[in-house]
Amino acid sequence: MSTLDFPPRMSFLTLENVAIGFGPENQRVNVLEDVNLSVRENEFVAVIGFSGAGKSTLVSLLAGLERPTAGKVTMAGEEVVRPGPRRGVMFQSYSLLPWLSVAGNIELAVKQVFPGKSKAEVKEHVERYIEMVHLTPAKDKKPHELSGGMRQRVSLARTLSMQPEVLLLDEPLSALDALTRAVLQDEILQIWEQEKKTVVLITNDVDEAILMADRIIPLTMGPRATLAEAFPVTLERPRDRRTLTDNPDYQHLKTEITSYLVRLNREARAARGGSIIQMPDVAPRDFTPPSKIRGLKWKNTA
Repeated sequence: MSTLDFPPRMSFLTLENVAIGFGPENQRVNVLEDVNLSVRENEFVAVIGFSGAGKSTLVSLLAGLERPTAGKVTMAGEEVVRPGPRRGVMFQSYSLLPWLSVAGNIELAVKQVFPGKSKAEVKEHVERYIEMVHLTPAKDKKPHELSGGMRQRVSLARTLSMQPEVLLLDEPLSALDALTRAVLQDEILQIWEQEKKTVVLITNDVDEAILMADRIIPLTMGPRATLAEAFPVTLERPRDRRTLTDNPDYQHLKTEITSYLVRLNREARAARGGSIIQMPDVAPRDFTPPSKIRGLKWKNTA
């Protein structure tokens, strides 16, 4: 199955023969090259790949934060040339203003996107999204008073409060502990079921991708990374993480994706010549107490 496996009339967010590179034109090396993607409206797509392959660059292209050096990005048939509230981005970092409260951070975004709302309407709108991520008791707290998981909830609420048509998630849960990550995965899925956003999730976690996505698309190793063929996820929704790992279809899909990623890594190493970096021959420092070295007894003078 190709990553452009849907008819154009059904495509909502697309990348067409996209490439992007950095540096002087005569020395430019493309980070991404010949990238094609078609995402249907309300579809949940996961892009999975290795660190440094260009996943965050892909998000920047979809969001309009970067312009491709070749090809084009379109949304609902219109070319994406700049950032806009129709595409909400949730990054790895929380990107919260430290001097504003939970409500203040969200309110700032709401006022920018909906300048015509009255003060009462803004307050009601903000409180709705704070409640959606279960942070009402903490709405007056500053970011430094929150845990990492709570800060990421604020980031999610702020993004959702702009009511984007597309939600771009750039490894937003990668820095969280396993329990907090699982809770937020469930909350994102619940919100997606309720609001039916079009979602592109960037991740390096195969389990997360299978739990959440309709399709999983590997990103090959960089430089000149591109999107490979998609793996459809046909597991019935809602998916229960407690029983998912016992499902033979889940096991087969995870093995397929993991084997493919391992093969990508092996091929990339072979292309580099399989060279091994030799470490310097440096002996570790000797931290033995001086008295032991001299054969003397150690005296505790404290």
